[in-house]
Amino acid sequence: MTQRVDLATVLDRLAIDEVVSGYAAAVDDGDWAAYRALFTPSGRADYSSAGGVEGPAAEVADWLAETMRLFPVRQHLIVNRVVRLEDRDGWPGDSAEVRADFLNPMRLAGPDDTGTAPNFVAAGRYSFALARTPDGWRLTGVTVHEKWRRMSA
Repeated sequence: MTQRVDLATVLDRLAIDEVVSGYAAAVDDGDWAAYRALFTPSGRADYSSAGGVEGPAAEVADWLAETMRLFPVRQHLIVNRVVRLEDRDGWPGDSAEVRADFLNPMRLAGPDDTGTAPNFVAAGRYSFALARTPDGWRLTGVTVHEKWRRMSA
């Protein structure tokens, strides 16, 4: 592999990491326009393992916007990211997959929002599928594999 190919791979990995971090920030901040912009036009999301919906990203964003009203405080932690870039005979390709663990603490909405409502924590693993587009790396699919959840008293 040449130095130029190595640099391209590093740049791809950084750009992909930015998309995954952008995903967490968009969900946590309730920025559904930013969430939609992370996906290709045909991108899909699957939250069914967490009791949610599966479908086109734009429709899932609408569902998330409504559902996340129950949790005014959210903070995704996406860790242990394993990035697999398509390899075209030693050259970087145009698709990638990321497997990453998540811990997602959230606070339920309380009647007076004084911070005394119970906390809810979910954890598991994400599978992200990405494609290189003229606008940069975009998500073609996100699948949530929830492993556990807990609510504090």
